[in-house]
Amino acid sequence: MAELKCILWDVDGTLADTERDGHRVAFNMAFEEAGLERRWDIETYGELLKVTGGKERMQFDIECGDMPDMPFKRIAELHARKTVHYQSLIADGLIPLRSGVLRLLEEAYAEGITLGISTTTTPAALDALIEHSLGKEWFDRFAVLAAGDIVPAKKPAPDIYTYAMEELGVSAENTLAVEDSSNGWLSAQAAGLKCIITVNDYTAKQDFDGADLVVSELGDAGCDSIQALSNKHDLSNLECVTLSHFKAIMAD
Repeated sequence: MAELKCILWDVDGTLADTERDGHRVAFNMAFEEAGLERRWDIETYGELLKVTGGKERMQFDIECGDMPDMPFKRIAELHARKTVHYQSLIADGLIPLRSGVLRLLEEAYAEGITLGISTTTTPAALDALIEHSLGKEWFDRFAVLAAGDIVPAKKPAPDIYTYAMEELGVSAENTLAVEDSSNGWLSAQAAGLKCIITVNDYTAKQDFDGADLVVSELGDAGCDSIQALSNKHDLSNLECVTLSHFKAIMAD
């Protein structure tokens, strides 16, 4: 029976609903600033999310003929400006944490469970979210911040999870991932991890076959019951997802 010793969290769409009203808006601000006519509406950005990584999404949009061709150096420059705009949106309090996130983080930290981040978002964007949505103390509470281009292959490759576990000295059998997308689930699965999925508007219809638990949100005590879309371990009392549920998944 495996013991829960580590939880690795995805960021975009998992810790906070950052995609639609954060990254997408920041990309459009960068495009406008650069004099580009291209804008990503909500539906378009939902399709582009199938491509992991912001610079990679821009490259894909260029290859599809929807954005003017440009060298990768220019793509990287635009992405850097996008990150600046994104940081401003977070600093203005426009991207709060998702329901249940802070509760679970605090409970796990209090119990001495190792916490880490495994994300494809840039370190600068991650730092902004931690500082303004969680609090500066979480820079020390997270034992690893694995983000951005720190590994060559992004999700759905397992590299970012493998890297985080190696840095922490933990094994997959004692580590649980929390994700929101099919690419994230595939990444965690390839790394040998059990995984809880908390979907959002962009990911609710994606394929999570085999995931340990798929819910509409993690939820907080006293809120309306969450919707369990898949409950592989037949967990009960799912008015909100608790640390006990995390432990039960690991022990099963």
